[in-house]
Amino acid sequence: MTLFSAELSLRDEAQTRRLATALGAHLRPGDVILLSGDIGAGKTAFARALIRSLQDVPEDVPSPTFTLVQVYDTRQGEVWHADLYRIARVSEIEELGLSDAFASAICLIEWPDRLGDLTPPGALDLALSIAGADDDTRIARLSWTDARWSAPVAAMVSAFSPVEAR
Repeated sequence: MTLFSAELSLRDEAQTRRLATALGAHLRPGDVILLSGDIGAGKTAFARALIRSLQDVPEDVPSPTFTLVQVYDTRQGEVWHADLYRIARVSEIEELGLSDAFASAICLIEWPDRLGDLTPPGALDLALSIAGADDDTRIARLSWTDARWSAPVAAMVSAFSPVEAR
């Protein structure tokens, strides 16, 4: 059950990076961000920008499409970036160690629908969509049930032009 939501219009990849950096400043171990959207919607670009914003010396942040998980040490703790697109069974997710990481690391999860019953209840959902065929604009829809996310999302919304904020 979603209690809170916000929607932002991001006119280009630079604004997507800015949103990722703004969110990254509020993250701590145990936080889980569920990144959903079609292929090409900007999930990996968002995750890459967020991870780099937490590193003292930004490093290469490849997509975990084939490795499934990439782990980074940052000044705010360990960050796990997972791409579950190629996962077929929940047991494969358990083998990756994601359940443990949800409690001890900052986790960015692409294709979170694959988590099934393993989806952490306090996670922040971020759905990205392409606004138009000839446009770089993305719509970011954030939703959450844990009140812990209300202040960070409010801070982010104030920095952008909200399409809608509730």
